[in-house]
Amino acid sequence: MSADPHGYSEPSNRPTALAPLEFSDLGHFDADDHCAAFAVFARTAAAICKARPALRPARPPSDTLKSLCLKALADPPRTPSQAHRFFVENFLPYRVAPADPGQSGSGFLTGYFEPVVAGALSPSAEFSVPVLGRPDDLVTLAPGESLPGLDPALTAAQKLPQGGYAPYPNRAAIEAGAIAARPVLWLRDGFEVFLVQVQGCARVTLPDGTARRLAYAGRNGQPYSSLGRILIEMGEIPPESMGLARLKEWIHAHGVGPGDPGAALMLRNKSYVFFNLEPEEADSDGPLGGAGIRLSPLRSIAIDRHLWSYGLPFWISANVPWQGPQASPFARLMVAQDTGSAIIGPARADLFFGTGDVAGALAGEIRHACDFVVLLPRGDGEGS
Repeated sequence: MSADPHGYSEPSNRPTALAPLEFSDLGHFDADDHCAAFAVFARTAAAICKARPALRPARPPSDTLKSLCLKALADPPRTPSQAHRFFVENFLPYRVAPADPGQSGSGFLTGYFEPVVAGALSPSAEFSVPVLGRPDDLVTLAPGESLPGLDPALTAAQKLPQGGYAPYPNRAAIEAGAIAARPVLWLRDGFEVFLVQVQGCARVTLPDGTARRLAYAGRNGQPYSSLGRILIEMGEIPPESMGLARLKEWIHAHGVGPGDPGAALMLRNKSYVFFNLEPEEADSDGPLGGAGIRLSPLRSIAIDRHLWSYGLPFWISANVPWQGPQASPFARLMVAQDTGSAIIGPARADLFFGTGDVAGALAGEIRHACDFVVLLPRGDGEGS
């Protein structure tokens, strides 16, 4: 469940149409690991076939996509050539085209990761900042749903004891104690909680050495504001230097305690995320994404859930620093398995890098134009 900490908005070349392509138009497509891509697709297909509820509902899959999911599970490919054939025979590629045909690139790519942080199941002097569980009065709205009398831009509401609904309190009010919510875990400081909320997941190391995972459980529905963008507008950090590391450095340098400038900056993001503590000790599998599926590094992406269905494959190609400090070609078949409050627009994707500091360092530097191609099931089309 990602959000963009970098301070970059949707590019001006917002796509307005789908341009049909041939698979031969996708450079390096034949060289990709289609077995790896199919394995990720199949996990989402299983959830679609079982109608398993998503953590964050997205646009419903088409009947054609549902049929392809059944087909994939009934007769899965066993060789690289069979996996390649599955995608080529069952999907058609469409570039999500920019409004201005003269503009290069069609999409915008960022990265996110699963932080590893220290925490405890009970508060202490070391672990004093709570991670809140989902409150009972939070009502999450489905894409396109609204309630009478509330701003339709809100994606959640507070159910009032006397009946009716109100906008859910914002971050500042929640941190001031405006709601009744049970802590599920305790972390060291407010920025660690904020980072976990931005990434939408975390692996938490407990004092006894075991690890547990935090999974997304809901959001207050208030608008998300990028702290990176705010700092850029304030002139605190130049745009070319903005990234997760610089943001973290600035906030800690300015204090995360009540009344400190770093804490005040975080309050400017009205959005607030709640979590469940997964019942079992964390294993090597990835965190849960918005589709309720374990995410796979460099194969799972977060998309705009109002526009795309979970399970759709996307071909993403770009020149980005995905292996180290220097940019290099990235061209892979990805699967939509997640979403995020800052992932807005048809050609917008957030690439999951994995767990831990190395993944975080790489993810924090990704903010690049990309070639953005959706693979729609044959039979579906631009108007579907």
